Amino acid sequence: MTKPFRSFVAVLAAAAVLSAVTVPASAAPARGALLSATPVETLSLDATRAQLAASPFGADHVRHGVNAYRLEYRTIDGRGRPTTASGLVALPDGGPHVLPTVAYLHGTRVGKRAVASVDAHNADRPAAYTFAAAGYATVAPDYLGLGTGPGFHPYLDSATETSASVDMLRAARSFARRQAKALDPKVRVTGFSQGGQAAMVLGRALRSGVDGRFALGALAPVSGPYDVLGAELPGVFDGSVSPGAAVFYLSYWTVAMNRAHHIYSNPAEVFKAPYASTIEKLFDGSTDDDVIAKTLPAKPSDLFTDAYLSRLRHPSGGLLEAAHASDGACDWRPPVPVPLYAGTADTDVPVANSVHCQRDLRAEGARARVLNVGHKDHFGTAFTAIPRIVDQFDRGQ
Repeated sequence: MTKPFRSFVAVLAAAAVLSAVTVPASAAPARGALLSATPVETLSLDATRAQLAASPFGADHVRHGVNAYRLEYRTIDGRGRPTTASGLVALPDGGPHVLPTVAYLHGTRVGKRAVASVDAHNADRPAAYTFAAAGYATVAPDYLGLGTGPGFHPYLDSATETSASVDMLRAARSFARRQAKALDPKVRVTGFSQGGQAAMVLGRALRSGVDGRFALGALAPVSGPYDVLGAELPGVFDGSVSPGAAVFYLSYWTVAMNRAHHIYSNPAEVFKAPYASTIEKLFDGSTDDDVIAKTLPAKPSDLFTDAYLSRLRHPSGGLLEAAHASDGACDWRPPVPVPLYAGTADTDVPVANSVHCQRDLRAEGARARVLNVGHKDHFGTAFTAIPRIVDQFDRGQ
C-alpha cells in the first residue's frame, strides 16, 4: 500500500472513530448530509445552447436545458474532524428518472469564491454545463476551503480531495431525490489539472468500495499533476514547466502543504524578501488567482531561497511527506479503460505526468493510454478534451 493511499485510509479510519462515539445526533451528523441547496442558474434549452456556444467548449452536445444549484454538505477535514463543504450540481432539464452521473473535478483555484458554485464567470461552470446539457447529472465539488466551506484549501492533498468528492456525491444523491430524480450509481469521473489528479484518486476510492451505493463507471482525467516527485518538480528545473507556472503552483503548494506537513517554521526559510512577509496572506483564499499571478515574480529564483530550491531537488522530511500526499494517484488497477488526455504544448503540467501515470497504471495491469489532443497549452487541452470526453461517456466508455 503506498503512502498516499495509507493517508486516505487514515482519514476514513478517523471518520469511523468519530461516528462510533456516542453523542447527540445533532453533534455528529452523517458525512454527505445535505445542509442546503441554493439555486444558481436556470437555463432553457436555447439559453444553454447560447451560453455554451460562447464558451470554449462549444454547444455541439447540447440536448437539454440546465438547472444548477449550490449544495452545502457535511464532510471531514484532513484530520478526520467534521466540517462542511460546497459544490455545484447541474441537472439536465428533463431526461430519464435515473440520470447518468458525472463527477467533474476542477483545476487549481486559490480565490475562495473562484469556483463554479459561486462565480458565474468561472470556466468550470460551462465545463459542468457541457455534461449536464448532454443529459448527465453533473456533480462538481469545490473541495475543502473553497466556495462556502470554512478554513484553508489543502491544495493537491489526495485524501481530502477524495473525502470531499465522495461526500459531495452523497449529498447530490439526496438532492436528486428531492427533484424526483435518481443518480446512476456508476459514476463517470473526469477532471482537469488538479482535477485530473483528483479524478484519479476519486476513481480509486470508488473502485475500493468507499460507498457501496456508488461504483466507478468511467474515468477520463485531463492534464493532471499525477507525479509531483517524478515529473512536476523536475520540470521546474529542466524547463518543461514554465517559470511563471512554477512560481504560481509551487508557492501555492508549499504554503498549503506546510499547514499539514512541516516544510518550514518561518516563511523566510523558503521565500525571499519581500515575499516572505506576505506570501501566506496571499494564499489564504482572499486574493484572486490573477492578482496573485501579477504579484509574484517571474521566475523561481526570484521567489525561493537557494536553500529551498536545493531541497526541492532532493526532498526529504516534511517536504517529501507533502509530495507523497499529492502523489500515488496512478498506483492502482481501474476496472475501466483510462484515456489520459494531455497536450504536448502544456508547460503548466507537462505531458510527462501522463506518461508516468500510464506507466504506473499498466504496471498494475490496467488498460491505460496517453490520448494526445495535439499541440495544446494547458487550458487548450481542457477545451479540446472535454467535448471528446462527452463523446467517450456517450459511447459507454
